[in-house]
Amino acid sequence: MTTDTRQAFFATLKRILRPFIRILLRNGISYGTFADFAKFLFVDIAMRDFAIEGRKQSISRVSVITGLNRKEVKRVYQLPQPDDQASAERYNRAARVIAGWRRDRDFLTKNGKPATLLITGKGATFEGLVKRYSGDMPFRAILDELIRVGAASRTKTNRIRLLIRAYLPESDESMKIHILGTDAGHLISSIGHNLQPDERGPFFQRKVMYDNLPNEALPQFRKFSTKLCQQLLEKLDNYLSKHDRDVNSSIKGTGRNTAGIGIYYFEERTSKKE
Repeated sequence: MTTDTRQAFFATLKRILRPFIRILLRNGISYGTFADFAKFLFVDIAMRDFAIEGRKQSISRVSVITGLNRKEVKRVYQLPQPDDQASAERYNRAARVIAGWRRDRDFLTKNGKPATLLITGKGATFEGLVKRYSGDMPFRAILDELIRVGAASRTKTNRIRLLIRAYLPESDESMKIHILGTDAGHLISSIGHNLQPDERGPFFQRKVMYDNLPNEALPQFRKFSTKLCQQLLEKLDNYLSKHDRDVNSSIKGTGRNTAGIGIYYFEERTSKKE
């Protein structure tokens, strides 16, 4: 690695870690806790992704790759690994139900809007929606979750109305932290792929940014960009749902893959130094 490349990596690391460490400190995560877990990830990734083909990865080789001594490699590899499977499961199931409610003709009005649904009974019901898009999860658990986060409401006639177009758990801290991990992880993974693309070629990675905008221009841009991005994401959602085997059990093919598009808005004060 050249000196210029090394300096660029450290400058990049600072940009990535600065907002992340700010979040850690706000949530009471100390440096010691973070450092131990960073060591665990270095060891875990070296174990999984940097073995010599055809040979079992060894503690000694991981020690060489990571710069940690063998005793430390053994210690951190035995640390308990955090698991947010429960948050991920809740998020995925609720998101699938809302997506199905928005696009499935059986649960739309004649005008193509999400219908206000009976909870149970004949015809299009919330129970039927959950059964179709959330498998064996009890429909009342999904109903409670959507009402809790403000995604749906119960009408005076005991029907369920969809209030938002996407699952945004604004009041659930653990769910928002889960989204931070998945979304930031996907973005960095795509950029990492584009640094050394394989036979698939580079992944799409673009942004629009200007750094001398007046305060007055921002509110309108927020509204305009939100509307435009939501429309694009819904079109992409409609396309992918037609090819996903969880949505359409008749879809055939080999392998199991995750693919998607993430869009995010950013805004910050531009300092004189920048």
